[in-house]
Amino acid sequence: MSRIVCQFSCGAASAVAAKLTLAQYPDAILVNADIDNEDADNRRFLADCETWFGRSVTVLRDTKYGANINTVFRSVGYLKGPNGAACTSRIKRGLLRAFEQPGDLLVIGYTAEEQERLDDWREAWPDRPILTPLIDRGLTKEDCKAMVLRAGIELPMQYRRGYANANCKVCIKGGMGYMRAAREDFPEEFEEVCKSEDYAYSLHGDNARLFRHRSGPLEGQRFALRELPPGPADRSDGPPECGLFCAMAEQEYAA
Repeated sequence: MSRIVCQFSCGAASAVAAKLTLAQYPDAILVNADIDNEDADNRRFLADCETWFGRSVTVLRDTKYGANINTVFRSVGYLKGPNGAACTSRIKRGLLRAFEQPGDLLVIGYTAEEQERLDDWREAWPDRPILTPLIDRGLTKEDCKAMVLRAGIELPMQYRRGYANANCKVCIKGGMGYMRAAREDFPEEFEEVCKSEDYAYSLHGDNARLFRHRSGPLEGQRFALRELPPGPADRSDGPPECGLFCAMAEQEYAA
């Protein structure tokens, strides 16, 4: 019989996806990749969610790179490439893939506004079975945050700081506004990523830089992350509110 494997990322969306999955498939397996560069409060959130789930989460931890994004960057010599972020493929997604077995039915917490990500997934892996309980129920990221709060669980610290996700404190997938916020909030972690980018630049030149100037006389030219120009910091605002489909979804796992 195929296993049902639910990827839990210590975010609100994956938490609600796991809860809904367990209501339908009580024997589903929950799996998480532990990464050093995430806020320590993510471990608290995982423990609280285990109580909510009534099930433990299998925690995987990379040993080759010490579960650290900067160790990855400096080992492989780049931050982002044609196939995405170097850290994702080695200490997160790659680790989760290694856990999978042929025939597994994978549960991913894509939300209603992430249909494009689901389409990309199905295009890349057309033969891989996947469940998307949040998209199926029309649940957004804000819905999921509100549902977690309504379950009596405090959201991860990164959400409470105003960030849209509970991933690494300085995530190289973020845009300029996000990086300005990370530079203000996590200067030491930001500098470590800058050093990683500097090392990649020493190997590959401008192609290693994360950002380009968007306008002005230098438009199109790449610049170092530590030279990020001033501008607005990007943090989400306001408490989450449950939308139309929250209560309907909550009924599926109500005691």
